[in-house]
Amino acid sequence: MRRPILIGLAILFAAVVIVLPVAAIFTRAFAEGLSVWAAAVTEPETVAAIRLTILTALIVLPVNIVFGLCAAWAIARYRFPGRRALLVLIEVPFAISPIVAGLCFLLIYGAYGPVGAALQPYGIQLMFNLIGIVLVSLFVTCPFVVREVLPVLSVTGEDEERAALTLGANGWQIFRLVTFPNVTWALVYGAILATARAIGEFGAVSVVSGAIRGQTMTLPLQIELLYNDYNTTGAFAAATVLALLALLTLVLRALISYFHPARGATP
Repeated sequence: MRRPILIGLAILFAAVVIVLPVAAIFTRAFAEGLSVWAAAVTEPETVAAIRLTILTALIVLPVNIVFGLCAAWAIARYRFPGRRALLVLIEVPFAISPIVAGLCFLLIYGAYGPVGAALQPYGIQLMFNLIGIVLVSLFVTCPFVVREVLPVLSVTGEDEERAALTLGANGWQIFRLVTFPNVTWALVYGAILATARAIGEFGAVSVVSGAIRGQTMTLPLQIELLYNDYNTTGAFAAATVLALLALLTLVLRALISYFHPARGATP
C-alpha cells in the first residue's frame, strides 16, 4: 500500500511543480500561432540575449573544466595546509545567494571598488559588460565539475598512477592515459551541470550586467524585461528557448545514463 502512495505523491508533485509550469510556458508562447512565436524569438534584442547567453556559457565551460580538474586532482592526490579550507571555499557558491554574490563582485570590481578603481585609469572596466557576466557565472558554476570529479578520483586511488610512474611515464602521460580516462564521464556530467547553471543564472548577472538592452541582457534578463514591458508573448517565447536549452541538458544527461549508467545514478 505504501508503494502506490509514494509513487502517486511523487507523480503529483512532479506534475504540479514541473510539468504544469513548463506546459503553461509552451501553451502561452504558441497561443497566437507559430508565426507570432517565430517573430518574437527572432526579435533583435532577444536574438542578442540568446547570443550573449550562449557566448557566456562557451567561455565559462572550458574555464570550469580546467579549474575543476586541477582543484579535484589537488584535493584528492595531495595533502597540504588549507586543503579542507579550499574544499569549503569551492562549496561557498552553494551557500551564498547569487544576488549577494553579484553585489560583492560589484563592490570589489566596480568603478568604486578597490580592483575596479585601480583598473579604471587604464580604461579597463570589469562590470556592466561581458567580463562581469562571465565572472559571476564562473562564481556560481565553479563547484559543479569539482563535485563530480573529486569522488571519482578519491575512489580510483593512486595505484594505477604510481604503476605508470614506475614504468617511466611522465606527469602528462599519466594524466592523459591513466587519470583522464577514469574521470571522463564525471567531467562531462559536471560540465553539463555547470553549463546549464550558467545559461539559467539570473540573480548575480542582474546585478553586474547593467541591463543594457541588446548588449548586456542575457536570456533570463530579457525574459523579465519583456514581461515587465507587458510583452507577454515575447516573454513566453523567449522562455521557451530557455526551456529548450534546459531540456537539451536533460537529454545529454539521459545519454550519459544510457552509455555510462554509473554516472547517471549520481544524485
